[in-house]
Amino acid sequence: MKIRWPKFNPITRKRWKRFKSLKRSYYSFWLLIGLYLFSLLADVLFNEKPLFVRYDGESFFPLFFYYPDTVFTNSGLDTRPDYKKIDASDRFAEGSGNYMLFAPYPYGPNESITAAQIEVDESVDIVIRRQQLVGTIELDETLEIRRSVAGAPIFGVESDRDLRGLPLSEQLEVTPAFESAIKARLANTVSQPAFDEKVELSSGIAVELSLSPYEPRSRPPSSVRVTLREEVSSSKQETLRFLEESESIENTGTLWSKMSEADQQLVEQKAFERMAKRIQPMTLEIEGKSFEIDFEKEDVFFPFRPTENHWMGLDSSGRDVFSRLIHAMRISMNFGILLVAASMLIGIAAGAVQGYYGGKVDLLGQRSIEIWEALPFLYVMILLGSVLGQSFGLLLIVYALFSWIGISYYIRGEFLKLRKQPFVEAAVCLGLPSRKIILRHILPNAMVPVITFFPFSLVSAIGALSALDYLGFGLPAPTPSWGELFAQAQEFSFAWWLVLFPFLALFLVGLLGVFIGEGVRSAFDPRANTHYES
Repeated sequence: MKIRWPKFNPITRKRWKRFKSLKRSYYSFWLLIGLYLFSLLADVLFNEKPLFVRYDGESFFPLFFYYPDTVFTNSGLDTRPDYKKIDASDRFAEGSGNYMLFAPYPYGPNESITAAQIEVDESVDIVIRRQQLVGTIELDETLEIRRSVAGAPIFGVESDRDLRGLPLSEQLEVTPAFESAIKARLANTVSQPAFDEKVELSSGIAVELSLSPYEPRSRPPSSVRVTLREEVSSSKQETLRFLEESESIENTGTLWSKMSEADQQLVEQKAFERMAKRIQPMTLEIEGKSFEIDFEKEDVFFPFRPTENHWMGLDSSGRDVFSRLIHAMRISMNFGILLVAASMLIGIAAGAVQGYYGGKVDLLGQRSIEIWEALPFLYVMILLGSVLGQSFGLLLIVYALFSWIGISYYIRGEFLKLRKQPFVEAAVCLGLPSRKIILRHILPNAMVPVITFFPFSLVSAIGALSALDYLGFGLPAPTPSWGELFAQAQEFSFAWWLVLFPFLALFLVGLLGVFIGEGVRSAFDPRANTHYES
């Protein structure tokens, strides 16, 4: 039996040929089709349920049918089974004849991963850093130190009392700029800005001298406070690594070798404690200098970064972002296609009736559309969602009832233009009913705006769904959605993967849709292949 494929008229074939000549649009069309077909297979490719189970000589298909827990565990429970836990049990051990075949990416969009299931580096970084010395001194008009607070370690003396009465010039080389800043504050005449200067003390310590901004007072001050902050370089920091498996330090350094044996044991003990819980940094004295020891380890908390098993990371509930991204693409594409189709059907019907009959029908229809267009869509959506509950169907119906108006204007204009054409007047004279004239004679010639606007409307619908989900007025939780991932990214600003990957997906679909729309518009544009001869 020979299959008869539908034949397109010469004009349609010519337009398709023009579209194929626009390589960017043509390849974008097939790429978007491929992405959509790929997303339709999301349940087969991205799912925590096994595709096939062989147990006690029987075959099961959990992806398509529900089986209670007692079927595989004899627990007597009719609850949903944890297939991954059952697969790791003795019932499905190697050689038992029982096995499960999971999806290529065995993580579902609503499956919550626990912290114990995520593999991270089981080691602790021991960061030993020199504590910055900070102190203050008060200087009089002769630049003698009248008072000191925590300045003794900086200047290398026994106590702060030993600094009283000492000229600052004995400890460092005073610059004219610093001396002028001190005297200007003591003069108490005009406002003074903040002053900072880096110097080296006679003790060999590099410090930064700081003077705070100054405003004139009722009485001149007798002294000026100077803040000293030690310049701590990165060379005074050391990082060691503690391995859990060996319970010892992997690498040692200069500072580690300068510690006493008791301090080393204490640091190892603290590092071992850090494997189980967070601990506060500790302070140790090494050769008379104070050092802060911090114990850094990557802790698993959600949202969590991308890993080897979870390519795009996990969201705030421990759900795999990659799986949710693909399922969200399927939902977004289905929503966009259904919304655009419903909107255009309503728009075509309304525009065709107005344009064909004209007169009072057209006038009444236009005024009704203007009133309907004035209704606030978002408020209506919030009201109906709070009363009826959020759902895919409700969102689709409400959005379709408000998004058909634009296309109705174009169809109305086409019908107003075409109804006066000779082929339409001939059909009227032949006595054909209005229904046949509208559907078989005028509508096929008025479909150019519908076809050219379809890709752009699809992109707009997908973007609108993401925006509504981001605002919390879209699909109900826990439905996978790009907008819902954007909302999580706003709450957890450090989780860059929650905004990067959904943005790339939305950008790619939008870009492909725009490229396709440009190609369709060029293919249907009669001026593109019009030649003028003189």
